Amino acid sequence: MTTSYTRDYWEKALSALAINGQHFIDGQSVDALSGRTFTRTRPMDGQLGAVLQRGDAADIDRAVASGRAAFASGIWRHKEPLEKKKIMLKWAELIRAHGEELALLETLDVGKPVLASLNVDVRLCADGIQFYGEMIDKMYDEIAPTGPNARALVRKVPLGVIGAITPWNYPMIIDAWKLGPAIAAGNSVVLKPAEQSSLSAIRLAQLAIEAGLPAGVFNVVTGFGEETGKPLALHMDVDMIAFTGSTEVGKLIMGYAAQSNVKRVALELGGKSPLVVFEDADLDAAASAAAWGCFYNSGETCHASTRLIVHRSVQQALIEKIEAVAKSDIALAHPFEPSAQIGALIEKEHMDKVLSMIAAGEKEGARRAFGAEQVMSETGGYYVSPGVFVDLTNDMSLARQEIFGPVLAAIPFETEEEALKIANDTIYGLAGAVFTRDMNRAHRFSEAIHAGTVWINTYDMSNFATPFGGFKQSGFGRDRSVHAIDKYCDYKTIWQQFG
Repeated sequence: MTTSYTRDYWEKALSALAINGQHFIDGQSVDALSGRTFTRTRPMDGQLGAVLQRGDAADIDRAVASGRAAFASGIWRHKEPLEKKKIMLKWAELIRAHGEELALLETLDVGKPVLASLNVDVRLCADGIQFYGEMIDKMYDEIAPTGPNARALVRKVPLGVIGAITPWNYPMIIDAWKLGPAIAAGNSVVLKPAEQSSLSAIRLAQLAIEAGLPAGVFNVVTGFGEETGKPLALHMDVDMIAFTGSTEVGKLIMGYAAQSNVKRVALELGGKSPLVVFEDADLDAAASAAAWGCFYNSGETCHASTRLIVHRSVQQALIEKIEAVAKSDIALAHPFEPSAQIGALIEKEHMDKVLSMIAAGEKEGARRAFGAEQVMSETGGYYVSPGVFVDLTNDMSLARQEIFGPVLAAIPFETEEEALKIANDTIYGLAGAVFTRDMNRAHRFSEAIHAGTVWINTYDMSNFATPFGGFKQSGFGRDRSVHAIDKYCDYKTIWQQFG
């Protein structure tokens, strides 16, 4: 039987939802040692939402100690690979079984359409845990070449306690990107989710214990960055910090690692990704890719295609097609509405920032083609319509700053050399795309764009087999794929001499 996901259905589910805002440490839900809490405001309607524990350094100490004790005991890392695999796969199945609950928690926190939370975020979270669970009994050590009187074993060993700090735009997905490979490799994890989006992380930890993950292997501490994230990054008994967030905070994380125990750092940071459209491109395909690539998730995507670098001869036609896609296919509505393709921005402060950046761009001379305005204010929520600004130069703020909202900046060009110069003229290097029917140019141009992922005649296509991460100030280290496990391990050589 197919469930009819109406707005009324989700309203009833919300009234019956049990929300836990406690830390999850050593297999138990616990309050902050200080007794302090904070209350979230729901992005979709501005109403008060969940009450969460306001963690601090003392709570981080408790979680790290739990993770260290679990690691030292070997209760997880020394378990038979097949048994670990079974637990990870059961965890993935429990995520799927609790999909509606997790989707509702995610939407309450971040304001995205609940059907997107269910069909995209929950699905990819479960797929990520399953992907790395499947890898556990397929990771081999190596025998290095030696002379006949020696044998050198090269082992890949877990680091110990991993601190993971994740953002609010895709909480479940990015949590899985960190948790999957780190735990599969044999580490313990202390997760500090964004203060705006902690509910799904707490529930994931509870489901992990239900699946059989030993207590202490996965801990969650909720709270604010300065009070919980900073102590985690500075902690002397944390072996690595895996961080996804802004470039500004990423730089702080690197500093904290250096100030403490020279812990490993992996950073997935900001972006200002170029989508380059040549005069011979399929404009319908380019328009769809540009609209969805920029406007999906209300533009709150690190690799959003926010710079449209378009040949001047087709700029007007392309913008008209993008507007048609935005108005016909990408419905902005209350997150519980079945028609909603995009929902609210994360919080009022962020909406005000997006609107101020739009206003600053207009003062610099950017011309509004359509949209990019506050809407649905009567709901009490934080909604900005998808919009495009045209005829920008690449030195304008809308072309250079990561706006993290549904705002597309169109920059015209005349030659391929000019397009490439504009595409690479950014501090970021997370993603990019090129649209052209000339495959020689497509491959030449995609090789020349300095970014971690480049698409040809499409945008935002990927799977867990492909690594994700950036160049330049978009960070270093890779999430997803088999390569993600490497950063949570170290290589150990064991040399045996004969005779």
